[in-house]
Amino acid sequence: MDKLKKFELMEKIARELEDVRKSQQAVLEKIGKIEVDNMELGDKNLEKTLPDIFQRTADNSDAIRQLLESFQEKTDEFGEANHVDKLKEQQQINSVK
Repeated sequence: MDKLKKFELMEKIARELEDVRKSQQAVLEKIGKIEVDNMELGDKNLEKTLPDIFQRTADNSDAIRQLLESFQEKTDEFGEANHVDKLKEQQQINSVK
């Protein structure tokens, strides 16, 4: 795989990880809303189970965020080390010909 294609794939993966991170955040918000609604309802099973689900989801969200940060840094370093901006410019020049 050439360097530009590898960089583009790395960027795609970083975007997908960001989507997963946002999805996890949305799940946390939904669980929080259910917990608040259940304060009025008082369902014991929800009261017992939701905090554990929330904590596991929060832990996963943290792990995804850390992975995303690490991978984004790796992607940026790869781009700089391999002069991806220049490779993109050359690719545009070649496509015009």
